[in-house]
Amino acid sequence: MADPRRVEFGDFLRSRREKLSPKTVGLPAGRRRRTAGLRREEVAQLAGIGVDWYIRLEQGRTVSPSVTTVDALARALRLSKTEHAHLKALARDGDKRAFTREIVPPPILRMIESLNQPAYIVGRRWDVLAWNAAAEQVFAFGRLPEEDRNTLLLVMTNKQTRKAYGAGWADVAKRMVAMFRATHDVWAGDPAFAELLTRLRQGSPEFVKWWEAHEIRSTSSGLKTMSHPTLGVLHFEHTSFQANDDPALKLVIYTPVTGRG
Repeated sequence: MADPRRVEFGDFLRSRREKLSPKTVGLPAGRRRRTAGLRREEVAQLAGIGVDWYIRLEQGRTVSPSVTTVDALARALRLSKTEHAHLKALARDGDKRAFTREIVPPPILRMIESLNQPAYIVGRRWDVLAWNAAAEQVFAFGRLPEEDRNTLLLVMTNKQTRKAYGAGWADVAKRMVAMFRATHDVWAGDPAFAELLTRLRQGSPEFVKWWEAHEIRSTSSGLKTMSHPTLGVLHFEHTSFQANDDPALKLVIYTPVTGRG
């Protein structure tokens, strides 16, 4: 049975290959192409590896590329720094332990409760594990069943959340899918992640389309505008921090921004 991480490794290679044109990498267009992007043999040539070896990698075979090979593929496929890091992560042997829901230590709970601005803690699967009163006022996590307290589920499948983002929903959602893709791939095959993926596929046709594109983005700060049913239009600058107590935990803080129309 194929290693799910290797399957994602191969799918990511294919998705990047199909986005490149011969002209982009300095190759002649040659004869008419039936499909978009580079051919497998062209990527192998650019990376300096055998065609059969590259095909095995793209097919998700259980092979272990060296760091040198991964770096060569990243150069050949013109990967960004974030995409290169993702490819290296998938090439490494992963943690074989099954995912378990994280527990937030009491000191971190007390810290977020003391904050005036909305703040919450998420785990590796983007489950919302804890939040403060300000976050409850904005996001109403406490009104949701525990299995629905997941930031990606909320954005992709919750009608109220989609309405709150209005015209900006697609940009927010697409960016989140690309960020979650980077997390999911290193946990590919885990039952908890597979269950979440099934719910997302069933609940959002947009998710299916964006997921298949296999875009990768790193977590970053930014601005979000939401229309709240009772609080009105809200502007926030959001940022996240990894917890030293448990690197699997991430603190997300929404700082109100004033003076925006």
